[in-house]
Amino acid sequence: MRVSESLGALVVSVGRNSAWVALEGEPGIRLAQIRRSSGARSMPVPGDRVLVSPLDDSIVVIDAIEARDRLLARRTVAGREKALAANVELLVTVTSLAAPPPRTIVLDQLLVYAHFEEIAALVVFTKADLAESPSALPALYSSLGYRCLSIDAKHGGGIEDFRAALDGSRSLLVGVSGVGKSSIFRWMGGENEIGDLSRFGLGRQTTTAARLVRLDPGFLIDSPGVADFGLGLVTPSELAPAFPEFVAAGRCRFADCSHRTEPDCAIRAGVARGEIAASRYESYTRFLSGV
Repeated sequence: MRVSESLGALVVSVGRNSAWVALEGEPGIRLAQIRRSSGARSMPVPGDRVLVSPLDDSIVVIDAIEARDRLLARRTVAGREKALAANVELLVTVTSLAAPPPRTIVLDQLLVYAHFEEIAALVVFTKADLAESPSALPALYSSLGYRCLSIDAKHGGGIEDFRAALDGSRSLLVGVSGVGKSSIFRWMGGENEIGDLSRFGLGRQTTTAARLVRLDPGFLIDSPGVADFGLGLVTPSELAPAFPEFVAAGRCRFADCSHRTEPDCAIRAGVARGEIAASRYESYTRFLSGV
């Protein structure tokens, strides 16, 4: 029977039967086996605070998950949820202005999700040097009241402003592939890619690039699979307040206006006048359709 003192740790990334954890007071990341005796509800997610005990010099076992302050989950239109991250208080979105071209629908989805979850959002733009209009999107989202930063991920420009904006918060970095998250992590001094878990004899896992930057007292985590936050099935009355420009547009003729086909709609009138960005309105209509 294995008897040892439990240690505190932070879950960085999770695979099928194992996870990567950062032990308190210890640099680097360790492999951790997951106890599954309590069912799916006991599965850890990135950001969880856990108690672990050593199995050998390099592997630990997760004994318990400490109480969560918050649990972020992906939602489907069918009402199902998949837990993605815990104890996060700042959602950091990364969007490239070129190569790949900006996917504003992904950015808008993340900002709406942050609104629903009542957590702060920080909008980071990269690759401004490759964009034809590098100031257009930052100006748009800044005008809507979002905190925005531009980072030169190749040369490190803006990293200190980024570090100051995190301000020791418990943060989750999200964005599609190719936007420069890996470069941001290198400039922040984060961990390198971990690699395939099969070399530990625990089977090949999907988690191959978990990264962690420690902030005192918070953290910045980038974990594979935590990039698509579904909104689930939402109604116009729930969704419209998540768009600041919709709130500022004034009243529509009908109190229950969906802002799609009704006459005298203040939102569509704002789009027609150029006061509301067409891309933002398109995101709104697609979210209502469950996209």
